[in-house]
Amino acid sequence: MAIERRLARDMFNENAIVELRQVCMTPSGFFQPGKYLVGQLPDAAFEMGLVEALPPVRGKSEEIAPPTDSQDS
Repeated sequence: MAIERRLARDMFNENAIVELRQVCMTPSGFFQPGKYLVGQLPDAAFEMGLVEALPPVRGKSEEIAPPTDSQDS
């Protein structure tokens, strides 16, 4: 029997960058897989286990461009 992995938004800093691993469709919008700030994603993405914490960055890789807003309103 597989163990279901569920995360909560409270586990992350509001300004942390996380990875959405697959498409998330909610009444509030359509979210493509990619990197987002925690505050940009709906609670449903966390509850369904679609969000993955990114590993810590090292060296000059901290200069990653901010996530793009892929939400269609």
